[in-house]
Amino acid sequence: MDKKRIIIITDGDLVAKQAVEIAGDKLGLRTISTSAGNPSIIPIDELKDKIMETPKDPVLIMVDDAGERGKGSGENILEALVQEQRFQLLGVIAVASNTVQVKGVSVNLSITREGKIINGPVDKEGNPETTGRVKVEGDTVDVLNGMDIPFIVGIGDLGKMEKADDVENGANITTMAIKEILKFHGLDDE
Repeated sequence: MDKKRIIIITDGDLVAKQAVEIAGDKLGLRTISTSAGNPSIIPIDELKDKIMETPKDPVLIMVDDAGERGKGSGENILEALVQEQRFQLLGVIAVASNTVQVKGVSVNLSITREGKIINGPVDKEGNPETTGRVKVEGDTVDVLNGMDIPFIVGIGDLGKMEKADDVENGANITTMAIKEILKFHGLDDE
């Protein structure tokens, strides 16, 4: 049996949900909208079933800790998805937030709110970090440390970034972040 390919996004509030849905529609991907929430509360077995039942592939999944420090529900869901043998994780979009006292995660690249690809992290507004930080810091990203993630893209707050990622304008920065993961795997022309 072929594995279901998934992309995980570490944000799930209402605006993020809309941004991911729009980006997914633009790219012909399936978004599991019920994975959204602030925090994500969908039971993991229900989410796994929904992923397996969808006819489209890759599948977009949202996980969110709602600012909780330590391991919250979003990170627990993320961990369970990464460990699931029926799924192939293509990558993670690590969303920056203003959560304090987190480790953060190193990224392969980040996308600024201007749509520029950079090697370092971005902040919640999608600006390149200028404070000396070398990792994307968010409330649902620390669990990624130590995991074998093929590709991690850093991004500011989905659907926001001072209107740069507005859903009314097509959630272009979110779309670009997903496309970078697809491109890494040679799937951008599927």
